[in-house]
Amino acid sequence: MFRTLTLETDARGVATLTLDRVEKHNALDATMIAELSEAAAKLGADQAVRVVVLTGAGASFCAGGDLGWMKAQMEAEAETRAREAGKLAAMLGALNRMPKPLIGRVQGQAFGGGVGMMAVCDVAIGVAEARFALTETRLGLIPATIGPYVLARMGEANARRVFMSGRRFDAAEAVSLGLLARAVPVEALDAAIEAEVTPYLSCAPEAVARAKALALHLGGATGPEPIAHSVAELVACWEGAEAQEGVSAFFARRKPRWVI
Repeated sequence: MFRTLTLETDARGVATLTLDRVEKHNALDATMIAELSEAAAKLGADQAVRVVVLTGAGASFCAGGDLGWMKAQMEAEAETRAREAGKLAAMLGALNRMPKPLIGRVQGQAFGGGVGMMAVCDVAIGVAEARFALTETRLGLIPATIGPYVLARMGEANARRVFMSGRRFDAAEAVSLGLLARAVPVEALDAAIEAEVTPYLSCAPEAVARAKALALHLGGATGPEPIAHSVAELVACWEGAEAQEGVSAFFARRKPRWVI
């Protein structure tokens, strides 16, 4: 059914949605973005699904945006750039609003958009060995479409510790930032996820969905204006000289000109 994802649902109604571009460290490209939007709609509408676990195949949870996909947008006409940025924003919004508990099983590293994928989960549990970073500024980009969700999860003060510097941080710091609820040894990850899943199986599904919607509303759910602004900012970066230099340097395996 999917090319970049796998989806399995057990007899209890626990669905496991797995990012499955192992050779690309589960980086987000056009196909995966479209399939994640489709999966969010499918899972949200399936009355048999009680809980969704989001994870990655292989060593990485999600390495962020596929740079080949980004390069293609930078070279495309303005209408295409805006449309593709909008699809990325819509996918994140669909996962964020999905009327089922979304539990992040973070089995490996997450960078850039991968941190955004963690931020749209209702709770994320990660392995203690994992490393994280918002790496966009190292490429002449910014954490644009993921920004509303990262700020909602971390809060402004915490987000500013890592939002602009591109530095890597470990799982313990991810917990302190509010990005992870817990960091556990690899061998304890599945038990920790099960401990998050099990309570929902005793709850009324519609009440859970309504409670999630209420939490989003009371928390100031991200609305159209900040999302539109994040899309415009991403497009502006794609059109800028720094992104051209940063992405070109990446593919040429050289340092961009601003590195000292």
